[in-house]
Amino acid sequence: MAAASRSGVAEEITKLSVEQLQAVKEQVDAELSVLQDSVTNIRTAANRFEMAANALHNLSLQKPGQQMLVPLTASLYVPGVLDNVENVLVDVGTGYYIEKSVPDGKDYCDRKINFLKANHDKLVEVANDKRDTAEQVSLVLQAKIRSLTPS
Repeated sequence: MAAASRSGVAEEITKLSVEQLQAVKEQVDAELSVLQDSVTNIRTAANRFEMAANALHNLSLQKPGQQMLVPLTASLYVPGVLDNVENVLVDVGTGYYIEKSVPDGKDYCDRKINFLKANHDKLVEVANDKRDTAEQVSLVLQAKIRSLTPS
C-alpha cells in the first residue's frame, strides 16, 4: 500500500511546475529537519531515564550514613550523607515530585524508557518516509530543470 501511495505521489509531483516543486522541496526538508530534531530529543530523554534507572540501582546497593557528593547542577557538587536508601523523589514534570520506593522509581523509569523507544521507532519510520519523499521531489525537480535547460 505504501508503494501504491508513493507512485501516486510521484505522479502528482510530476505535474507541478519548477517553482511549485522548489516550494514543496523546501517544505518537506523543513518537516524532515523537525522530525530529525524530535528523534534526537527522544533519544536524549530515553538516555536520561536509563541513567536515572542505573543511578537508582546503584543507590539501592548503598547503606545509610554513607558520605557522597550531591549534584546541585551539572558541574556543582556538595558533600552529603545518605540518609534514606529506600525512597526517592521522582520528577514527574512541571515541578512536581512524587516520593516512591526505589523499585517503583525504577519501574517508572523503565516505563518511560519503553514509551520513548516506541515513539522513537515510530518517528524514525515517519522520518524515513519523509526522506524518501524529499528524494522523489528532488529527482523530479532536477529532471524538470534539465529538461528546461537548453543542451
